[in-house]
Amino acid sequence: MTGGARAAAIAGALAGIALAAAVLHARETAYPTAPTTERLLYLRSGKVADRLFLSFDALAADIYWIRAIQHYGRDLKDGTRPNRFELIEPLLDVTTTLDQHFLMAYRFGAVFLSLDQPSGLGRPDLAIRLLEKGLSADPDRWLLAYDIAFVHYFQTKDYAAAATWFERAVAMPGAPNWIQTLAVRTRAQGGDRQGARQMLAVLRDSPEEYLRREAERMLLQLDALDTIDRLEAQVEAFHQQSGRYPSSWQDLIAARMLPAVPVDSTGQPFVYNADLHRVVISPESRLSPLPKALPNR
Repeated sequence: MTGGARAAAIAGALAGIALAAAVLHARETAYPTAPTTERLLYLRSGKVADRLFLSFDALAADIYWIRAIQHYGRDLKDGTRPNRFELIEPLLDVTTTLDQHFLMAYRFGAVFLSLDQPSGLGRPDLAIRLLEKGLSADPDRWLLAYDIAFVHYFQTKDYAAAATWFERAVAMPGAPNWIQTLAVRTRAQGGDRQGARQMLAVLRDSPEEYLRREAERMLLQLDALDTIDRLEAQVEAFHQQSGRYPSSWQDLIAARMLPAVPVDSTGQPFVYNADLHRVVISPESRLSPLPKALPNR
């Protein structure tokens, strides 16, 4: 078959497909069929699909992505459906095997997988695996590393892993510098204040003024967290010595455990909650709110 004949044949086939699609659409509009209760995924392996579709991988990937969206949407609306979202992971695997650079499928697919029931599959591990698959195809795609960090942050609560992935993301080409501040805050929230300080020391020398200002502020926040730890240790020491908790700072001052009401680096007094025996920063402080840090150990 000559090149012209082949082109004509392909054009004719595509026209036939388009006509068939139009006829089917008209039929479904006029005589809609009842929704099927049986849900089948004939190809569960992305590798098998890749071999079958040959040069039509991109088109097939779009079709499987549409199926994934439809599957998610239908199960999201119908909370009574058994085995909800059961096909979402294999559909996404087929989609991203057929098109390894399908950024939307990786990012939105990870949302479908990681959201807790009843809004999603509730499998952050599968979401991370999908995003890592995307990174294996595009190692410099910072958005995928950024998304992995967020899955760790919000779903697994593994702040150390989240901070590591934020750091990996910001080191990739085109990543915005503000991700560095997310990494620092996440390290602080995970209790790694020393690691956060080391990162902030680098940011403090940044040529960008807003990063320098944010680094200085966050260093002062870490200092405030350290002070709160020391003050709460003093509260506990007072309790051990007197058999009761202090009712205010004045009890600690009278016991010569503090010279005066403690203040943060902005001059605002720390607040002692006598009911909970906890110390917090003043809501009037420019350092508020502090990172929700775990104990500094």
